[in-house]
Amino acid sequence: MALGDETRLSLLARLSSTGPLSITVLTEGTVVSRQAVSKHLHVLEGAGLVRATRLGRERVWELEPKRLAEAKRYLDAVSEQWDEALERLRVFVEDPE
Repeated sequence: MALGDETRLSLLARLSSTGPLSITVLTEGTVVSRQAVSKHLHVLEGAGLVRATRLGRERVWELEPKRLAEAKRYLDAVSEQWDEALERLRVFVEDPE
C-alpha cells in the first residue's frame, strides 16, 4: 500500500504543509537520495495521491486532495473497526462471568 511506507508518508506530510515542491526541494535535508524520492513519488502517483506538472526543466509535485480525502475516509473506517474490536475484547476480559 502506498501509505504503508514512512518515507512516502513524510513526503505527503511535507507536500501538505508546504504545497507543490520539486524533487530537489523534497530531497533537501534528508538522507534519502533524489532517485529514492522519485521512486516513492511515482508510487504515490500510481495510487493517485500526488501528481506532477512540468515547470521548465523540473517536475513539481503536489497532492491530489480528492484522492487523499478518500484514503482518509477509508483509514477512519478501519480505525473505527479496530476501536470497536478492542472495546469488545475489553468487555470480554473484564467480565467476571
